[in-house]
Amino acid sequence: MPKISIVVPCYNEQESLPLFYTEAEAVLRETGCDYEFIFVDDGSSDETLAFLRKLATQDMHATYLSFSRNFGKEAAMYAGLCNADGDYVAVMDADLQDPPSLLPQMIALLQSGEYDSVATRRKTRKGEPPVRSWFARRFYRLINHISDTDMVDGARDFRLMRREMVDAIVSMSEYNRFSKGIFGWVGFRTYWLSFDNVERAAGQTKWSFWKLLKYAVDGIINFSQAPLSIASWGGMLMTLVSFLLLIFIIARRLLFGDPVAGWASTICVIIFIGGLQMFCLGIMGQYIAKTYMETKRRPHFIVAETNRENSPRIR
Repeated sequence: MPKISIVVPCYNEQESLPLFYTEAEAVLRETGCDYEFIFVDDGSSDETLAFLRKLATQDMHATYLSFSRNFGKEAAMYAGLCNADGDYVAVMDADLQDPPSLLPQMIALLQSGEYDSVATRRKTRKGEPPVRSWFARRFYRLINHISDTDMVDGARDFRLMRREMVDAIVSMSEYNRFSKGIFGWVGFRTYWLSFDNVERAAGQTKWSFWKLLKYAVDGIINFSQAPLSIASWGGMLMTLVSFLLLIFIIARRLLFGDPVAGWASTICVIIFIGGLQMFCLGIMGQYIAKTYMETKRRPHFIVAETNRENSPRIR
């Protein structure tokens, strides 16, 4: 039987972790597979780390990594994948929005040999704020139009992968990570498993609207050059329009002798052109900033404490 590694990013999840562990551990025992939990404490300020320390002394299958500070969920997932040594590796949230009850079906699909990954997606966004749902749908529609990477609407980070796919993902050591795009970029045969949306079992979501918006912008910049193309074509278009207007003004002056009036409209045009230039510079600035962070080669995470032997402290 294969060994299953469960990577669980945790940030202030003291209320949901006991519920998650109880349910996930019961499901994994029933599969008959060898398994391990890799809990990644992403600099929590509550009792998350205390719970993980206690759990590690009670269950030999439970291991943990604790970051020196909050590095973000992407870093936590990457750390877990770097430490996972199972034949199959799953990434799951600790709030039970990723139902552990799906694991046996996912394992069976991988064991069939037809797929390298079983990914999950929500059938609906029931229970989610309407504004957030609307923007999420627009994001997936946009990113699939401007990027070569296929991203499925409603996709969760919850997926079970073969060792080969995990190794491919870990080999992509870029600092600015967007896992939904990376999962799609590496390819491999993926089966999409749909399920009804599940609300958090306990605690509060850590993803505000603005954090999600910033995450979406990161995804677009990381997996598409379309914004740069838009800036270039926009600049060319405005140059052409300005040239045509200049010819029109000169012709009107020569033919009709009309004075060039309308200083207010001129100021509006100047402000519009200036705003467009600043917008284009901002787009280029985002790409330059990403490149700047990559060239620094700072570690993705720093582990302050762990019970795993030979675990990389910095990577």
